[in-house]
Amino acid sequence: MTLFKWSKPIGAICAIAIILYGWIGLAQSPQPSVRLTTNPPINQVRPLEAEATTVLGSGHYNPPVQLMLQAFDAQGQSLKDAKIHLQLFTPPKNPWFTTDFPIVEGTKLLDIEGNAPTGQLQVQQTLPIRGTYQLLVAVTPLVANAFEPIKQTLTLTLPENPLKFRYFGILVVILLAVGLLGGWVIGGRQPIQPGEIAPQQVRLLLSGLIVVAIAALLWVNISAELAESHMSMPGMGEEVPSSGKPAKLQSQGLYMQLSGDKSATVGQPAKLQVSVSDPKTSQPVTDVVLKVTTTQLENNWVAFAYEGTPDSNGKLAWEQEFFDGAPHSVVVEVAPQAKAKEQFQPFQVAENIPVEGVAPPMAVRLISLTYFTGIVVIGLLLGLWLRHRQTPRTGLTWKRSVS
Repeated sequence: MTLFKWSKPIGAICAIAIILYGWIGLAQSPQPSVRLTTNPPINQVRPLEAEATTVLGSGHYNPPVQLMLQAFDAQGQSLKDAKIHLQLFTPPKNPWFTTDFPIVEGTKLLDIEGNAPTGQLQVQQTLPIRGTYQLLVAVTPLVANAFEPIKQTLTLTLPENPLKFRYFGILVVILLAVGLLGGWVIGGRQPIQPGEIAPQQVRLLLSGLIVVAIAALLWVNISAELAESHMSMPGMGEEVPSSGKPAKLQSQGLYMQLSGDKSATVGQPAKLQVSVSDPKTSQPVTDVVLKVTTTQLENNWVAFAYEGTPDSNGKLAWEQEFFDGAPHSVVVEVAPQAKAKEQFQPFQVAENIPVEGVAPPMAVRLISLTYFTGIVVIGLLLGLWLRHRQTPRTGLTWKRSVS
C-alpha cells in the first residue's frame, strides 16, 4: 500500500523531469541565425561629421561601412535561395547628450529587401552619429516552405571619435579657469568708493559676464533662425543640378525606370524603386544585376550603395533616409548576370533629389548653453570658496606682524 501511495507523485516528478529535459535540450540545440559583420571593423569607424573635419579626422569623407548579413541554418550551413529584409534604425534620442545630427536620432535609416541566393545580403551605408544602431532582419525562402523563416534583432555600436572627448576636456578646463579667476577677483576684499555699490573690478567682471551671456543667447537664437531659413530651401538654398542622365531609359531591348519620391526631408525616409522590363512584351526582366549608388553632391561622398537582383516582378524597392540637407544623386546601373541569355552593355538611370534640411531644436542648443554656463558657474563658486578660505589666514598673518 505504501509503495502504491507514492507511485503517483514519483511518476509525476519523472514526467516533469522528462519534459524539462526536453525543453532544455531544445533550447540548447542549434537554431537558425543571422550573422552580422562589417568592413572595416566597427571599432575603426567614426561618425560622419567626426571623420570629415580636419581637426577631429582626416579631413575627407571615408567610404561607407559595408554591412554583411549571412543567414545560417540550424547546422551552421549558409541558407540558399533566401530573401532578406533589413531595417536599420539609428540610436535612440537622448536630449541630455545629443549627437551631431539630433534630427536623425531614433529614426529609420534604411529599409531594403533583396534576394540572397547564397544567404548573404550586403549594403554600404554611411553611419551619421555615434551610438547603438538596431537592425531588424527577416529571412524568408524564395521557394515556399524551403525553410522556416527567421526573424532576428541585431545591434551595432558606433563609437565616438576619441578626439572629441579630448577637446571637450580642454574646453571644460578653459571655462573652469575663467570662472575660477572671476570668483577669485569677486571674493577679494576691495575698497568701495563713495556712491559705488561694488568695487570697480567686480563691476567690470560682472559687466563682461553679462555681455558674454547676451552674446551667447543672441548667437543661439540668430543661428537657429538662419539655419531654419537656410535649410528651408531645397539643397541648402542652391538650385539642384541636373543629373545628366534620364530617370527612365529604353536601351538594348530593355526598359528601366527609376521612380519614387522627387524630394526628401532630413529625418524622414524617402521611398525609391527601380524596375526593369522588356519593352516589347512588358514582361519583367529578372536575370540582371542592379547597382544602386546614392551620393551627396555638395561634398561628393557616398551615403548608400547596394548591388543585387530584382524580384520576380523585375523591381527593386527600398527606403533610405537623407540625413544631410544637400542635394543627393541616386544612380542605378543595370548589367546582365554572368549566366544570362541576353548580354548587353550596362547603362544607367539617375535622379537628383533635393533634400530639405531641418535645424536642430532650440531646446538642444539651450541645453548645450546651459552646460557651458554651469561649468563657468562652478568655477566661479570654486574661486569664491578658495578666496574665502585664504582671506582669514591673510588677516591673521597681518595681525601677528603688527603685534
